[in-house]
Amino acid sequence: MHDFDTLINRRNTTAWKWKVGENELPMWVADMDFRTAPEIREAIRKQVDHGIFGYSYIPEEWYTSIMNWWHSRHGLTVEKDWLIFCTGVIPAISSAVRKLTTPGENVLIQTPVYNVFFNCIRNNGRNVLENRLIYDPDTASYRIDWDDLEKKLADPQTSVMILCNPHNPIGKIWDRQTLFRIGDLCLQHHVIIISDEIHCDITEPGIDYIPFSSVSEACRDNSISCISPTKTFNLAGLHSAAVIIPNEFLRHKIWRALNTDEVAEPNSFATAVSIAAFTRGSAWLDELRAYISGNRRLVSDFITAKLPQIQMVSSEATYLLWIDCTGLPKTGDRLASFIRKKTGLYLADGSAYGETGEGFLRMNIACPRVLVEDGLQRLRTGIEACAGRV
Repeated sequence: MHDFDTLINRRNTTAWKWKVGENELPMWVADMDFRTAPEIREAIRKQVDHGIFGYSYIPEEWYTSIMNWWHSRHGLTVEKDWLIFCTGVIPAISSAVRKLTTPGENVLIQTPVYNVFFNCIRNNGRNVLENRLIYDPDTASYRIDWDDLEKKLADPQTSVMILCNPHNPIGKIWDRQTLFRIGDLCLQHHVIIISDEIHCDITEPGIDYIPFSSVSEACRDNSISCISPTKTFNLAGLHSAAVIIPNEFLRHKIWRALNTDEVAEPNSFATAVSIAAFTRGSAWLDELRAYISGNRRLVSDFITAKLPQIQMVSSEATYLLWIDCTGLPKTGDRLASFIRKKTGLYLADGSAYGETGEGFLRMNIACPRVLVEDGLQRLRTGIEACAGRV
């Protein structure tokens, strides 16, 4: 059994998440407060003990570890030639946007969605085109506005769609029928899909995500899938990712883009940690998923019993919870700021993920349960104060 309960002090360690006040509890940015798998730490120690950190190439084991992992865990056959190393999913997305579009063209995203997507588009002089997901408060769930999606994909200025699969921040795993329809519409309207699948391994026990490229020939040949061990194994600071591109023409373009942008070379640890994760990290990950599932149930039960003014959006993936606070008098960053000032609980405000996120909060539960319990008590104090009960 692996230990997910021990508190590890991350203050004064240059951890961005924990650059907060002494009495504050950060549950915002998406990294975990767990040590990574022992097998990965062992691989890092081996590299450190060697003592020389020169230029690195991509070893054969890097390819086979990814190919075997996606085949065994997700039922996807990946060929070696389809894989390209990259320093991160976001660098890959930004490079792809620059290569596949021209300034002034549209890149479509489905909001509310990971806030950095907006930067990948706007910083490159492209236009953000939103297909706003439809929220049903009665079921606390989201669905796609298909009429709006098709209309915006049909715009000749729309060149690329960035898909989030599973979807951050709502924690939704898109089903096969939905992915098939997205792929069909994009092919019909000559729009290339960039599928961000960085959260794919952190799903509820017994539930798997569906790789976009596995759904149909259209999805496979018209897509770029971005993957990484960094969210799954808490390795964001080591900059290791990959793109899967079955289409030879697209693959050549993205290979040129990543090399032009100088984000296709690994540091001394990047491939070692990836290989260790994908060859020896399975048992640790399954225990992690069960632990996060327990945290998710704890939050859901607490909100249902103690905080009827708000509700948790139903989710199947990621360690991020999306909380509907639209019934409260303070919304958006005003609510997040109010709670932080009142209680020290630092959550991400929903408006950062698009206008449709107004009135929602994002909570990171990838931490020891005692911190989740602390966070829930602080949340209760803040919500009740906002609602005028204290």
